[in-house]
Amino acid sequence: MKVSVKEGFQTSNDETEQRSKNMAAIKSRDTKPEILTRRLLHALGYRFRLHLKDLPGCPDVVLPKYKTVIFINGCFWHQHNGCKFSSMPKSNQDYWQKKLNNNTIRDEINIAKLITLGWNVIVVWECETKDITSLRSRLTNMIHNSQSDSRE
Repeated sequence: MKVSVKEGFQTSNDETEQRSKNMAAIKSRDTKPEILTRRLLHALGYRFRLHLKDLPGCPDVVLPKYKTVIFINGCFWHQHNGCKFSSMPKSNQDYWQKKLNNNTIRDEINIAKLITLGWNVIVVWECETKDITSLRSRLTNMIHNSQSDSRE
């Protein structure tokens, strides 16, 4: 087993290869929380578009009729405040802190751009998809409120 030393951390090639496989398996689209949220929206009667690249941040779900976009964020990757799934990794902390911080900054910028363009923005966190009843209520209320806001 070969051992490599990088930035003060010792890792074996086996660990590095395994980590690489794990990271490659993480999808950015069609994740379980995303599919669950889309199924819920469809069951509630909402029709939507997916991943519109011409909108800032390429939102996961776009409801054009309601001028609403939905981002379905992983708690770890987007650093959900106060969530047990958003902890900082113990190894290579400088890298991860920079990477995850950049993700949250990019999210804030994209949300601000969408609001400026007149879109209502909903963020669904991965941990929120564990409670379907609560998620159903939240989405219904937020979409309904966005519809009444756009009529004023």
